[in-house]
Amino acid sequence: MDKYLLMLWNSVSSGPVKQEELADVLQLSTKQTTRNLQKWSKEGWLTYTSGRGRGKVSNLHWLKDVGSIFEEQAMQIIDEEAVDVSSKYLLFEWNMESKLRLMNKFRSKFGYVQNTNDTLVVPRKYPFLTMHPLEAADVNSANIVATIFNRLVFVDKEGIVYPELAHSWDTGDTQLRIYLKKDIKFHDGSILTAEDVVECLERLRKHDCFKDLWEPVQKIVVAAPLIIDIHFPRGCSYCLQMLGTMNASIYIENKENVYGTGCFYLEENNDHKTTLVAFKDYYGERPLLDIIEFVQIPIGFEIVYRSSTENQSTFQVESDSGFGLVVMNVNRNSAIQRKEVRDYLHFIIAKYRHKIGEVDHRILPNPHGCLIGHSTKYYIPTVERPSFSEPLIIKLVNYTENTTNWLKDIFEREGVPVNIKWVSFKDNIANKMKNEEADLFFHGEVFEMNQNFSFFYFLRNGFSPLATVLKENKKWSNYLEEYVNTPFEDWTPLNLKVENALIDESIFVPLYYAKRQIPFSVDLMNINIKHFGYVDFSKLWVRPTCD
Repeated sequence: MDKYLLMLWNSVSSGPVKQEELADVLQLSTKQTTRNLQKWSKEGWLTYTSGRGRGKVSNLHWLKDVGSIFEEQAMQIIDEEAVDVSSKYLLFEWNMESKLRLMNKFRSKFGYVQNTNDTLVVPRKYPFLTMHPLEAADVNSANIVATIFNRLVFVDKEGIVYPELAHSWDTGDTQLRIYLKKDIKFHDGSILTAEDVVECLERLRKHDCFKDLWEPVQKIVVAAPLIIDIHFPRGCSYCLQMLGTMNASIYIENKENVYGTGCFYLEENNDHKTTLVAFKDYYGERPLLDIIEFVQIPIGFEIVYRSSTENQSTFQVESDSGFGLVVMNVNRNSAIQRKEVRDYLHFIIAKYRHKIGEVDHRILPNPHGCLIGHSTKYYIPTVERPSFSEPLIIKLVNYTENTTNWLKDIFEREGVPVNIKWVSFKDNIANKMKNEEADLFFHGEVFEMNQNFSFFYFLRNGFSPLATVLKENKKWSNYLEEYVNTPFEDWTPLNLKVENALIDESIFVPLYYAKRQIPFSVDLMNINIKHFGYVDFSKLWVRPTCD
C-alpha cells in the first residue's frame, strides 16, 4: 500500500487538474509527483495525461477503487500481522468510514493474550521520550521508568515511607544512614552494591535539574558493605522523602544501556513498540504478567485496558490527572514584571475560570489551589486595565493547544494584546530557555506521591517551569530555605503560606483539576493506580476462564 496514492484518491476525483495542485495535495515536489504518477499509471491505478502548453490543464482518470482495495488489504494485515506491524497503516489518510471500520478491527487485537507467555498489549499515543531516570520529565516516560527501576524507599499518599531497595534506615539531624537489602540483581545479572547506589545518587545530586533540590546534601559515602551515609550538616528535613522520587531511581549504565532492578525489564523500544518482560530474578514478588507491549496507535484511538475475550464489557477506573495552572514569567524583561499587569491577567482568568470545562469535559474549575483538602477558595477584586505597549507572548505546546487558545481568546475579549509562540513537546521538556521567551504559559502537573512533598518538589526541581521563575528572586529563595529545617510533618502550613504568596503575587493562577476515566475489561484484576495516575503493572492479573 502506498500512503500517497491513498491520499490522492481521497482528495482528487477523475477529471481535469493542474499538476501543481496534485503536488500540493501530496506535499511533494513537482518532480516527485510526476515520478509517482508515472509509477501508478504503470501499475494500473490511474491514467494521467499531462497538459501541454501554457494554461492547459492535465487530466487524471481513476481505473480502480483505491480506497476499497487498500482497506481490504489493511484488514488482512490486521488479521495476520502483529499489532506493531499493522498499526502504521492506520496512520494513512483514510476516509472516515474506512477509518472507523479499520479502527474497530484493530481494537480487537489489543488486550491480554494467554499462550506460552501471558501478554498484555496496551495502546500508546506517543513513543516514550526517554527511559533514563534522570531525564524523565513527562508523565509517560516517568511512568515507564517507575515500572523498570526501583527507588531506595517508597512514599505513599499519606507521607508514610516504606522500604524498597533499602530495608531500613537511621535518621539524624545531620545524617541519614541507609541499609540495603542483600543480593538484589540488576537486569544485566550484576548484584547491587553500596557503591552503585552512591554513584547513582551523586549523579542525581550534581545534575543541573536537581542540584538546587539536593543543595543541603554535602556528601554521600559508602560506610560499609550495603550501608551508605548521606551527610547534610545544616539539616535536611526531606532527605528521606527525596529518595522516594522517580528521579532517584537506582540504575547502572553499561555500554550505553541503562539497567534497573524493577519487576519488568526493557526488551525492545522503538517508534512502533515498547516491550517489557517480567524479570524472573526480581527481588520482590514476581508480576503475574509475562510481557507488556505498548504499541503505537493513531490519535483518537480509545485507550482501553482489555483482555482478549470477545465482546468483553468494561468498567471505569478513575485516575487523578493532576491540575492545570497559568505561570507568569516575572523574570522576563517585559510588561509581565509589573504586578498590575499580572493582577489584571489574574482577574481575567478568575472571571472566566468557571467556563474552563468547555475546553474539556474531564476538567473542573479550580478557584482554590494545588493542595487538595487544604487550599481554600480565594477571590480576586476587580482590577483596572493597565496600559500595554506591546503584545504579551503566550507559549503553546501541542498538548496544551486547546487550553492555551482558550486563554488567548479570553484575553483578547478583554482587550489584552497577545501573540502565540509555538514550542515542540520535546523542547518544552528539554529546553528551558523556551520558557524565558514567553510572558506566560499554561502548565499541567501531576503529583507523583504525597502532595506535601510533591508540591515542594514542583517548586524546586529543575524540570519544573515554576522553579526557574522562583530561583532568580531572593524572596522566594528565602521561602524555600524554610523547608530545609521544618519537620516534614509540619509542611502543610508552610506549603499553604508559599502557595498563597504565589497566588497573591499573581505568579501562578490555579485553573482546573483534572480526572480521567480509564476503561478496563471486567476480568482484569487487582487494578491499582500508582505512579502519575497510571496502573501498577506489577500487581495486574487476568481472571482465567475455567471449563
